[in-house]
Amino acid sequence: MGNLASMLKEAGHTVTGSDTALYPPMSDKLRERGIAAYPFDAKNVRGVDLCIIGNVISRGNPEAEAVLNENIPYTSMAQAVSRFFLQGKNVIVVAGTHGKTTTTFLIDHILCESGETPGLFAGGIRADGQDGYRLSKSPYFVIEGDEYDTAFFDKASKFLHYRPRILVLTSVQFDHADIFKNTQEYRTAFRRLLRLIPSEGYVAACVDDAGVREVLSGYSLSEIGWYGSARKGYSTETFQRNGREVEFPYIGKVPDFALIGNHNTANALAAVLVAQKLNLPADRVKKALQNFPGVMRRQQIRACSKTSSEKNSGGVLLIEDFAHHPFAVRCTIQAVRQAYPGRTIHALFEPRSATSHRKIFQKAYESALSLADCVYLCDVFNKSKVSPELLLDVPRISSGILQKKNKKNSDKKRNIQKYISVWTETPQALVNEFKEKFTRSQKGDVILVMSNGAFGGIYPELDRFVEAMA
Repeated sequence: MGNLASMLKEAGHTVTGSDTALYPPMSDKLRERGIAAYPFDAKNVRGVDLCIIGNVISRGNPEAEAVLNENIPYTSMAQAVSRFFLQGKNVIVVAGTHGKTTTTFLIDHILCESGETPGLFAGGIRADGQDGYRLSKSPYFVIEGDEYDTAFFDKASKFLHYRPRILVLTSVQFDHADIFKNTQEYRTAFRRLLRLIPSEGYVAACVDDAGVREVLSGYSLSEIGWYGSARKGYSTETFQRNGREVEFPYIGKVPDFALIGNHNTANALAAVLVAQKLNLPADRVKKALQNFPGVMRRQQIRACSKTSSEKNSGGVLLIEDFAHHPFAVRCTIQAVRQAYPGRTIHALFEPRSATSHRKIFQKAYESALSLADCVYLCDVFNKSKVSPELLLDVPRISSGILQKKNKKNSDKKRNIQKYISVWTETPQALVNEFKEKFTRSQKGDVILVMSNGAFGGIYPELDRFVEAMA
């Protein structure tokens, strides 16, 4: 919604907004752009030409009620994007449970490096500060396709409004348990999206994901480019990774690939297939993968101790990541382990998303978080949104992790003090507990903080804690 507001203002409209709370970095961006945000009040919508209603708004909201009662024109975010910015464009949609934002920015960056600056709409901000949107006269528009519902008056997935010509399908793993009843209903949303691809269109699909394979089973309406590991029965494009050097099809070896983790390498391979389909110059594509700056809140290094002027030379690192689904948590910890071998990983996690509130992934969170050396958990954010019988049991996750670590310690005769599993009720209590127990290893520890929200505002305090280390 913040990026859409910015696009509309840049296009010449007068824009204001309403919300209960705003978080950095988007709150900072809106302030810079002169877009005011107010507490919800019916008077805010009176006299407007159009009210764009986000999907967090429910009936009973004073502005939503005023819009309906006073017959004020309204639409959803997805409908507004389509109406104002996608008409007549060759739309490239990046969809999937994980990796959407990074892959969207990657494809956009490749197009820009190739001399074709597309329109852009992504749910984030690039690590170098580039906005997650762009107005452009280019025939191409790259957009992050979210499967979440559109608005209280439109319960279909937002990506169904985007009319893709090219679709990237990164993963289809059950998520958003607050709006999808089960895995089958979740997958149905993606099947509906596939029906919108024209026969001359293209789908880049991750063969390693069982959900992707299932929703594409029997699909023959457009060309499919499978990517990932070699799999029997599929003609698959693969990558070879050796540290920071990766070999991709079409462009060859990339000696200084910018991103860490096999999941990000797979995302990059999807972007390469799109580039190949668009006949972009291979040398420009390779350059783009080398100088891609990354995305804020996606494995973003926030702070480094004074002992190191270089991020990889042994200082203590503080890394922030948006991971909230258990699969994303697992992939993120594995990527950090791969990038910083031998270091102790301290994982701080906030169950904040609608899916992470629920006990459906109880065991999955326990398994994923156990991959870290030390784990710190706070309680579920806004517990009132979920009934007690469905609520995630955070203390049980903590005790389960500790049991796993104790067994691992017994088997390998390692120092038990390295394995700490802590549960505290509030983010501030968690950070206090962490600071008290934190110790540095000889090679420099990694502090990995994962949340899809503000984590109680603890980040600046952790920044100062790490930067002050000798």
